Amino acid sequence: MNSQPNQLQLIRLNKFLAERLGLSRREADELIAAGKVFVNGAPAVLGARIDKNDEVCYYKKIIPFEAEFLYIAMNKPVGYVCSRKAQGNAPTIYELLPKKYHQLKTVGRLDKDSSGLILLTNDGDFAFQMTHPKFRKIKVYEVELNRPLAPLHQQMISDYGVMLDDGPSKFKIIKSDRTPASYIVILSEGRNRQIRRTFAALSYNVTKLHRTAFGKYELGELKPGKCVIIKP
Repeated sequence: MNSQPNQLQLIRLNKFLAERLGLSRREADELIAAGKVFVNGAPAVLGARIDKNDEVCYYKKIIPFEAEFLYIAMNKPVGYVCSRKAQGNAPTIYELLPKKYHQLKTVGRLDKDSSGLILLTNDGDFAFQMTHPKFRKIKVYEVELNRPLAPLHQQMISDYGVMLDDGPSKFKIIKSDRTPASYIVILSEGRNRQIRRTFAALSYNVTKLHRTAFGKYELGELKPGKCVIIKP
C-alpha cells in the first residue's frame, strides 16, 4: 500500500500562512525565507506543502491547521482605505476594527472616497465566490453626481454600456428621490473604480458613492465604522 500522503490533502505552506495570519502569499514567503517559520521543529523552506499532521510554528507559537472561519460586515466611512497599510495621510479600516479581527482580509475593496458595506473574512473560498466574475454577485450603491444624469446617458449606460480602457461598462441605474442628482446603481462586476470611471467618461463627477448591498448581505442600520459578525 502506498503510504505517501494524498496530494489532495496537502496545502502550500505560504497559502496556509496567508490565510491564518492575514498576509499575502508574498509576505508569507518572506517570513519563510527569513527563517521565522518552522515545520515539525525544522526551518521551513519555500514551496513546502503541509498536511494536518504537520506542526507549523511562527515565533514559537503553533498555528492550528483547522481554521475557525470568521465573516464580518463593516460600514466603511469615507476617508479610510481598505489596505492594511495607511496610504499617505489616509488611515486604514483596520484602525477601526477590534484587534481580534486584524487577521481578516477584505472581500474586494471600496476606494478611500467611497463608503458603505465591506466584507472581511479569513475564508478564501468565500472570498473567491463573492468576487470572481463568474458568480456575478449583485452590488447596490447609492450614487450622487455633480449634476443630473441626462436621460440619453442613463440609457446609454444601462442598455449599451460605456467603453472604458478595460472594456465596456454596463450597469442598471434607477433614479432616487434623495436629490435631483441621486441614483441607485446595480451591477455585478467589480472592476477598479468602475462606477466613477463610467460616469467620468460622460463628464460627470461622482460626489457620493455608498454601497448598501453585496450579494445577499445588506448594510441595514449598521453605523459608520462599526462591524458585525455575519453568516456565510
